[in-house]
Parts: sequence; C-alpha cells; structure tokens
Amino acid sequence: MVCCSLEPIALKPQVLFQELKDLAERLGIAVSEQNFRNTGIRVQSGYCKVKNQNHCIIDKHLKIAKKMDVLGECLSQFEHESIYVVPAVREYLNQFKATRQGPPDSDPGEST
Repeated sequence: MVCCSLEPIALKPQVLFQELKDLAERLGIAVSEQNFRNTGIRVQSGYCKVKNQNHCIIDKHLKIAKKMDVLGECLSQFEHESIYVVPAVREYLNQFKATRQGPPDSDPGEST
C-alpha cells in the first residue's frame, strides 16, 4: 500500500506572489507596485487605506521575497479563512499571524 504525503506543495516565489495578489483581489484589496525612488520623500511599502479603499502598495524595486513578505503581512490581517486558497499560501500567511502581536484586526486601517 502506497501512502501519499499530506505536506503542502512548495510554490515558486513568482507563483506564490501571484497567488497572494489573487487573494488580495478576492478580498477587495488593491495591490500596486510603484517606483518609490523618485518620490522625494521616504516611502515604505505596506498597507494603507484611501477613501475607504484598502490598498497594499509595494516598491517595485524590492526583491520578490520582500514583496511576498509585504503582501503576506497585509493579507494576514484580513479574514480569509472562508476563502479557498492553495494550502501553501495559507501556510505562508499563517506565519505572519503567528508573529503578529496583539489581537488580529479585521480592518487594519482603523485606529482605536
């Protein structure tokens, strides 16, 4: 009898990043990669909320691993348990939930 492994399949970085962007779209989060070098001010990649719309803005010059981290941190703050995602993506996002301090927010843009 042959038993199959239940370990998640590892995805290539580009594929994982695309899966994260697809999840963001399903959650209503706009993801954009921008050139931060010519802004004249210090800008950092991450989550922001503009006119009640959720955004994740990423410096297009970052390496793919850092882009995935920025988007993963953003997405891990939103409820996505009811949405099907590839097991490797869910595992990746769970890493961020485990390292976040304090209670998870359903809306990271809200301040209390």
